[in-house]
Amino acid sequence: MSPHPATSSLPTWVTWWQRPFPDANTLLLSGRQPALIDSGFVGHAQETAAWARAKAGNVALVVNTHRHSDHVGGNALLQAQGAAIAAGAPEVEAISRRDPGCCAAEYLDQPVAPYTVDLALDDKQVLRLGDTDWEVRRTPGHTPGHLALWQPEERLLVVGDALSDYDIGWANLALDGLDAATTALTSLKRMADLAPRMILPSHGPIPTEPATAFAAAPRRAQRLVDDPDGAVWYGARRIFAFALMIREGIPADEVEPYLLARTWLTDAARLLDVTPESLTAELVTTMLTSGAVALRDGRLHAVVDHTPTTAEALRVPYPRAWPATELR
Repeated sequence: MSPHPATSSLPTWVTWWQRPFPDANTLLLSGRQPALIDSGFVGHAQETAAWARAKAGNVALVVNTHRHSDHVGGNALLQAQGAAIAAGAPEVEAISRRDPGCCAAEYLDQPVAPYTVDLALDDKQVLRLGDTDWEVRRTPGHTPGHLALWQPEERLLVVGDALSDYDIGWANLALDGLDAATTALTSLKRMADLAPRMILPSHGPIPTEPATAFAAAPRRAQRLVDDPDGAVWYGARRIFAFALMIREGIPADEVEPYLLARTWLTDAARLLDVTPESLTAELVTTMLTSGAVALRDGRLHAVVDHTPTTAEALRVPYPRAWPATELR
C-alpha cells in the first residue's frame, strides 16, 4: 500500500501508522525520549511494540488519548518493556484504584490487559515527546477524559476519536450523561479554533483538508445532540460491530444471548424505552439490511475492514481482577 499523500507533510520525527480496526492509528515521535501516542488493541500488542522498537528503539512514554481498548491495548507490554504511561487526569483515578468500570472493558466486553498510569495529564500541560513540546488539550465527549495533543510550531493536532475524515466518535449517553454529545460538540469547536495545519485522527486516513473536516464534524455532532435516540443507536451499532471484529464473528445462534448479557445493550434499551429483546432483534436486522454485518457459514461477521485477532488474545482479566496498584 502506498503512503497517504498527507504523510509527506509530516516532520521527519513523526512516524504515522494507519491501522485498520480493532486498532487505533499509532503515532511515533522519535528523539531522545521516543514517545508513542496510543498503543492499539491487546490482540496486536506484540506487533505494536516490535514496530515501535524497529522505528525508534525503546519507547520511553506512551500517551493515551483515552481509555478505550483499541487505544490502550499495548500499554501493559510496553510498560513491561520500560515505557511510562500517561493519560487524561479524569480517567487516571479509576485505573489506579482498579475500578471495575475502568477502560469500560467489562461494560463493552472489550479486553484490556492490566496496566498502571505513571503520569496524569491535564489541560494546557506541556509534554516533551521525542524532542518536541506538545500541549495537552482536554477534549471530553467521546469519553470524559479524552484529550488531544497540539504541537504549535508545526501546527499538528492529534484528535483521538473526536473526529476523522469520515465520522465522529460516539458518545456514551448511558455512562457519561445525556449531555455527552453536547460536550463532544464543544470540544470540536475548541479544537477547530486552533486552526491546525494537519489533523492526525485515531481512525482512517489523515484528512487532506483540515478546515473541511472541522466544518463537517460539528454538523455530525449536532445531529447527535438534536437526536438522543439516534446517538444511542449510533453507539450500539459501533459497539456491536467491534464485538464481531475482535471475535472474528459470533455464531448466529449465540448472537441474541450474547447481546442480552451486555450491560451496554440493556442501557441502550432503557434509554430508547424498549425491551432488550426488541432492541437486539432490531439491531441485528438493521445492520444486516444496511450491509454493516453479514451472515457467513453460520456466523455473523462485521463487514468493515479489520485485522483478525486470536481467541487467546482476548483472555485477559477484567479490571476488577487486575492486580492492585497505586498511581506512581
